[in-house]
Amino acid sequence: MNILIIGPGGRKHAMGWKIKQSTKVNQLFFAPGNAGTSQIGVNLNTNVADFQNIKTLALQNNIDLMVIGPEVPLVEGLHDFFANDSELKSVKVIGPKKEGAQLEGSKDFAKDFMVRHNIPTARYLTVSSGNMEEGLMFLETLKPPYVLKADGLAAGKGVLIIESLKETKNSLKVMLDGQFGDASRKVVIEEFLNGIEVSVFVITDGKSYKILPEAKDYKRIGEGDTGLNTGGMGAISPVSFADAEFMEKVEKRIIQPTISGLQKDNIEYCGFIFFGLISVNKEPYVIEYNARMGDPETEAVMLRIKSDFVDLLEGAATGTLENKTIEIDERAAVALMLVSGGYPGNYENGKVISGIENVTKSIVFHAGTKTENNSIVTAGGRVIAVSSYGTDINSALKTSYENAKIIQFDKMYYRKDLGFDL
Repeated sequence: MNILIIGPGGRKHAMGWKIKQSTKVNQLFFAPGNAGTSQIGVNLNTNVADFQNIKTLALQNNIDLMVIGPEVPLVEGLHDFFANDSELKSVKVIGPKKEGAQLEGSKDFAKDFMVRHNIPTARYLTVSSGNMEEGLMFLETLKPPYVLKADGLAAGKGVLIIESLKETKNSLKVMLDGQFGDASRKVVIEEFLNGIEVSVFVITDGKSYKILPEAKDYKRIGEGDTGLNTGGMGAISPVSFADAEFMEKVEKRIIQPTISGLQKDNIEYCGFIFFGLISVNKEPYVIEYNARMGDPETEAVMLRIKSDFVDLLEGAATGTLENKTIEIDERAAVALMLVSGGYPGNYENGKVISGIENVTKSIVFHAGTKTENNSIVTAGGRVIAVSSYGTDINSALKTSYENAKIIQFDKMYYRKDLGFDL
């Protein structure tokens, strides 16, 4: 079959790398892709929010199955657009429709869903300009630090964690005044949970599900988890504390109620669900849902899926996932992110990248790259994920770190302490 992956980043390259291994694939396309995806498929030039152009490309290239990578086209209804178009109806789509994507698109929707279906999560209150005073009073019932989350999509920047109550109250007012545009017209105030985080993923057809390998990502720019939040500086899988006992709790208390909750609420769902979890004294709580795979976790997780990934995608799209099997590689896998100097603040693009061709024993996934004058150059804050296998996390990290030294571009930076907290 012909498969189209929507999106430009490292997650899409990693999925394409895995999809390419299937005997079921005829041609693989990316829209828009990057310099790395062009080496394993055909890049199609489009904006991920230009549904009409995506339709044209899908028809021109006889697409049979489309995987929607980023959150924006999911929340804006790309799946619905395909389902409601007579010419596109036959294209199988991986990624929820608009209603299901609200699990990620609205923090208020997600929290309400969790409370309604008895899924463990932090205490919260949703505040808008109409109930600001209630919000300020709720903050006084919490202990520091205080968590404020923009309700809508804010490109990963809409979460504030603040120590001072006074500063939090001021920040709440600033957010409601439009700090993050429409995304923060409503703000979720949340109780801070103290623990260690893990990312758990399932693929589902809305009725049954398969649990993919879990991963732990590292969001802060600085070593020891210091400094500003980023889109992710690296990821490791498996995660030592997510043992069989913990994962049984996750499945019974979180995954199963989520899938049955979607059914009870008559929400169609086909695709991935990312559970951002925190272990508090070995008890799992949901911090957030995403309606897609995570990044950079995908660049580690894909390495650990041994079975035919396209078979799983097909099962989800046709409602036959129950009959599919997933086989997990016992080896550890890691993804180390190489980023532009200055990221997540200001950084320069267009830096020539060298040394990729000399990498051995690691898989290089491109995130923010493009081809310019026959050279691969940087085109984003997070540039490349160096992903590796190992008998354990440390040996996998050793391989990625050795290969990170081979790749060069001006002002390149990466964290040297992944896994430090395990």
